[in-house]
Amino acid sequence: MFENLKEQPADKILQLMQMYKDDPRETKIDLGVGVYKDASGNTPIMRAIKAAEKQLWEQEQTKAYTGLAGDPAYGDAMIQLVLGDAVARENVAAAATPGGTGAVRQGFDLIKMASPDATIWVSDPTWPNHLSILKHMGMTKVDYRYFDNETRGVDFDGMMADLQEVKAGDVVLVHGCCHNPTGANLNMSQWRELVVLLNAKGAIPMVDIAYQGFGDGLEEDAQAVRLIASECPEVLIAASCSKNFGIYRERTGLLMTVCNDPSKQKLNQGTLNYLNRQNYSFPPDHGARLVTMVLTDDALRADWRAELEEVRLSMLGLREQLASELQRLSGSDRFGFIAQHRGMFSRLGTTPELVAKLREDHGIYMVGDSRLNIAGLNKTTVPILAKAIVDVGI
Repeated sequence: MFENLKEQPADKILQLMQMYKDDPRETKIDLGVGVYKDASGNTPIMRAIKAAEKQLWEQEQTKAYTGLAGDPAYGDAMIQLVLGDAVARENVAAAATPGGTGAVRQGFDLIKMASPDATIWVSDPTWPNHLSILKHMGMTKVDYRYFDNETRGVDFDGMMADLQEVKAGDVVLVHGCCHNPTGANLNMSQWRELVVLLNAKGAIPMVDIAYQGFGDGLEEDAQAVRLIASECPEVLIAASCSKNFGIYRERTGLLMTVCNDPSKQKLNQGTLNYLNRQNYSFPPDHGARLVTMVLTDDALRADWRAELEEVRLSMLGLREQLASELQRLSGSDRFGFIAQHRGMFSRLGTTPELVAKLREDHGIYMVGDSRLNIAGLNKTTVPILAKAIVDVGI
């Protein structure tokens, strides 16, 4: 049997990580890996998470299973965080998953069960794992235009023109905020136009929201997903706690279904439970329990929100510093988009050849599509990056 297996393509980001580790240059900069780093290059444990872990260690009495959908209190807390009062709780079904990736995979599984012939529309570009999972599952995928390489903003006209071809029952995958890999986002007026189009076509939106709180603020970053949930008849939402709670390795996510017919909630919940059972039975609980503790304790929640805001403002400051330094060195405003993008990433919109030149000549590591992780910078390395970008002719 094993002789029939074929070599799978290596993950480009993992390859980049190894190349970075092997590079002996002390001035090298890692802008590839998609994790938040502080000014010293560490991915810290947030204060509220650390406090919750201490409480949990002292109070936890059992490691028994919770339920197929995870602890209901976790689902309630996350639904409130993401959706607020946009929809009634009785219209939402939810299941805990191993990270946001698990939520995306379970969402695709649900689509395949309910509508095996549905086409999944994805932004060009999108998070590479969206494409990898869809290909692995043999699902039909179509790209829609999203990023404008000239303006480094959203090609909204192209996006809307492509989505005119969506058929009833198709699923349109969107990023709720802080688009990965571009950092370019729709404004609320554009989101409203998109919702009108999706409803007119009878398409179902699936929202991947992995960076709530990293863009314009915790509530501001949820505006789009709340609009979609309140206006569309059926919605899938894949949420991640990896970034905004800093618990990457705890693999903590949530898949939600929203339906404007509350009588469907029981069926939807049963389906989510079933999918969890088939894939991994009971979802991991440790990270979910910490998130629940933080969101339901006033003091922990306040401290978490304060630290999350520190993280957000730090990234905004780095964006503004980089855009300003590039403007100074190049004498051009063409890099102003970096300050306008939101979240951890920006896409420079340059060629793989120039990205390779940055790596070879300057020890600057970013993904070949020119996505750079803003959180991989600090005040000292921003001028180094800016000079390298101008030197290679981007």
